[in-house]
Amino acid sequence: MAIITPALITALQTGFRKEFQGAYDAARAEAQYQKLATIVPSTTASNTYGWLGDFPDFNEWVGDRVARDMAAHGYSISNRDYESTVSVKRTAIEDDQVGIYTPMMAHMGQMAALFPDRLVFDLLKAGDVTPCYDGQNFFDTDHPVYPNAAGSGTAVAVSNVDVPTTGAGPAWYLLDTRNVLKPVIFQDRKKPEFTAMTKSDDEAVFVSNVHRYGVDMRCSAGYGFWQQGFMSKQALDVANFNSAYARMMRFTADGGRPLGVKPNVLVVPPELRAAALDIAMAERMANGQTNTNRGLVEVIVSSRL
Repeated sequence: MAIITPALITALQTGFRKEFQGAYDAARAEAQYQKLATIVPSTTASNTYGWLGDFPDFNEWVGDRVARDMAAHGYSISNRDYESTVSVKRTAIEDDQVGIYTPMMAHMGQMAALFPDRLVFDLLKAGDVTPCYDGQNFFDTDHPVYPNAAGSGTAVAVSNVDVPTTGAGPAWYLLDTRNVLKPVIFQDRKKPEFTAMTKSDDEAVFVSNVHRYGVDMRCSAGYGFWQQGFMSKQALDVANFNSAYARMMRFTADGGRPLGVKPNVLVVPPELRAAALDIAMAERMANGQTNTNRGLVEVIVSSRL
């Protein structure tokens, strides 16, 4: 039977923290969210991205500079608090049974590292029912694009979604992640912090005879430019892939200037994995012809879709 001393509690806390951190570091290498999302440090309760919707370009310098005001869309992303807690019975420490809690600490570290994946892929999945900066759903049929660069005139409705009237299949997504601002924004307010509540005068220790170990973080996710994403529920085949790819490349800014969108990522749920890999990696198509799409996009398979 172990005698619970301050030194023992400190050693346990150090060991649990090591398990948490080791699993956290290992899982971060497997996280996929950074491929889809721009990580934006945050220092306040929320960040407002008023410049979304404005695509500055170069002009010939004749006379004074042409300054464009940032579009005042007022798109804000509010940070949220998240936590995970493990309770360790004091009697388990006395009986030298703390080893059974070690995997729980490691699991908590793993989940903390992969939690941004949950936010980003859940947001992508909800893109057809969740508004972005222009007030339309991120994936929508009627994003307004104006004939004048200043955002004036009668807007034309532009779609970045393709859903059949009948027989819709699982959604798949084409994304352009080459730019500094990716299609999704991950707002990082507070990185995961491991905390131990083990003092003898802690209420939980005194009342419930348990030590508590937990992690908390503050973060959130939101959308960037809708022009960098396309959702389809058509069958994932060569014809529909090429159609979506071409439509994205035709996206323009206000005033008709081509944006130079070039999709480089294909995101699919597990049931479309094989079809996606055939399109993106196979040397030849089913009819024996050369696959001209080989290497065009990276395939990301997410179980969260």
